[in-house]
Amino acid sequence: MTEFAGSEWKRAEGALAAAEALVEIDPDSAASRAYYAAFHAVSALFALRGQSFSKHSAVRAAVHRDLVHAEDCSQEFGQDYDFLLDLRSAGDYGGIKHVLPEDARSAVDTARRILDAAAKTCPELRDGPA
Repeated sequence: MTEFAGSEWKRAEGALAAAEALVEIDPDSAASRAYYAAFHAVSALFALRGQSFSKHSAVRAAVHRDLVHAEDCSQEFGQDYDFLLDLRSAGDYGGIKHVLPEDARSAVDTARRILDAAAKTCPELRDGPA
């Protein structure tokens, strides 16, 4: 595994743990951390494939183009990623709109599914370097 992919995977796991801890005390931040868990997980997956992106919109497009449409990941994977991106926008930029605790819990579960699917696609993400 590349050093960058390993670093991104550690960030994904850390962001997921933070999201879990924040659900009840700050649902907006929990939703943001859940999105970043997914973002870093797919960034690690793409790094192992020799791909990198500089914009969130490019990562989203690659999730759909290179993972979902290529049938490396399910349609639900793409839907889950979109859900987290949308919820993160509400949490970070929603103005008077805030993420509800139940939505934050759903975001954590969704992010966990994305990490699990990424690790299933590339087991070396969880296993680390050989």
